[in-house]
This record gives sequence, C-alpha cells and structure tokens, in this order.
Amino acid sequence: MKIPDKDALIREHHPEMVQKRLSQGGKSQNISDAVLGGIDGCITTFSVVSGSVGAGFPSSVAVILGFANLFADGFSMAISNYESSKASQEFAEGIKKLEERHIDEIPEGEREEVRQIYRAKGFDGELLEKVVETITADKKVWLEVMLSEEHGLSKSTSKPLTSAGVTFLAFVSVGAVPLIPYIVPYLEMSQQFSISAFLAGVMFFLIGMLKSVALAKPVFLSGLRTLVTGGAAAALAYFTAYFLREIFNIAVA
Repeated sequence: MKIPDKDALIREHHPEMVQKRLSQGGKSQNISDAVLGGIDGCITTFSVVSGSVGAGFPSSVAVILGFANLFADGFSMAISNYESSKASQEFAEGIKKLEERHIDEIPEGEREEVRQIYRAKGFDGELLEKVVETITADKKVWLEVMLSEEHGLSKSTSKPLTSAGVTFLAFVSVGAVPLIPYIVPYLEMSQQFSISAFLAGVMFFLIGMLKSVALAKPVFLSGLRTLVTGGAAAALAYFTAYFLREIFNIAVA
C-alpha cells in the first residue's frame, strides 16, 4: 500500500472523491491469505526437504513426501481458512438478525443504546437528541450503527471461497518452488539441497517484501524477518531429523 503525498491526499479528500469512495463500501483484502498461504507452503515443503536430508533419505523420498505434503497441507489449510471465514460471516449474520429483531420489538431500548453511544463520543443536549433522531429515522442506517458501534463489526467481510482459493493457490505455487531441484535428474543430492535452500530463501524474502509493500512497511526488514522465520523452521526440521537418525542409529545408504 503506497503512502500518498500531501497533494494526492488533498485530491482524495475532495467532496466528490470522498462520496465516490464511501459509496463503494469496504473492500475485502486477501493479501493476508496470500502471505499466510505462501509462507506456510514454502515452510512446509522446505522443512520436508530439510528433514529428509537431515535423516539421510534419498532425493526420491524428499520429492514424494514434499509433493504429498504440498497438496494435502495446502488443501487442509484452504479448508481451515474457508471454515474460519464462513464462521465469521455466519456470526455477523446472526448478530445482524438479532439487532433487526431488537429494533423491531424494542425500538426505545435500541434508541437508548444509540443515545448512550453518542453521549460517550461527546454529544449532549439537543444535538445528541437530533443525532439519535436522525440515525433511528432510517432503519438501514440504524442497523449499521448498531453493528459497528455496539458489536465492532465491519461492513467489509472476506468471501470464504475466495479466501480459501487464494490460500490454496499461494500455498501450492510458492511451496512447489523448493521442490523444483529435486525433479532435475542430473543434479547431485548436495546440489539439489543447496539450490532448494537458495530458492526457498528467495521465496521467503519475496513474500516478506510483498507483505511490506501491501502494508507500507520497510521492505528489506520485512523480507529479512520472513527469511529468518522460514530458515529457523527448516533448520529445526533438519536437526530434529538428524538427531533422531543418530538416536535410533539409522544407517544412511
């Protein structure tokens, strides 16, 4: 998300631009789904690769386990994201129906809630009563105020299927990158692992940069932080597999 300069901010806050922007409503943001799916996909497959190398398994094992985990974990994560988004959506719908019933059956009680909400914001006297009267004159506005002010619900909600799809695609596309060297037959195992580690590091750094650009954060530091996180997970997988191999005295072919 690029930070606009002062002239751009002035143009964006012209009455016509403000009206246009507000009329469009909130937009669902899927950057978090893409970042989460990409990071988790890359960590999943490269951790499998690292664990296989640490355990002394041949390249074929890394490929089989890597791709099996790639699609299984990607699907599982997408379903989890779908269910989470769906639950949030259903919760918001339930609150909306409840507030609609309250407005229909106990309007005076709901007006008092509006009154106390805006009294807490500093409104008082005739101005406060005018605000309450104006808001409660339109049921749609009244309902929106209750949802946002009383329950903290946003108008912009994520679409469960879209969130799941973005998560799965990011997981699979990014997670497949560390496995690419293992499907090249003429490379030695040490070369495959070195190239895989390099590609995984690049992907971790790029995902961190993507996140920083979207959220207007320092690019290099965000990329470095994501790289360190992914590297730490892979190192944990490698050394865990290595120590277990030593403990159980597993022979390496």
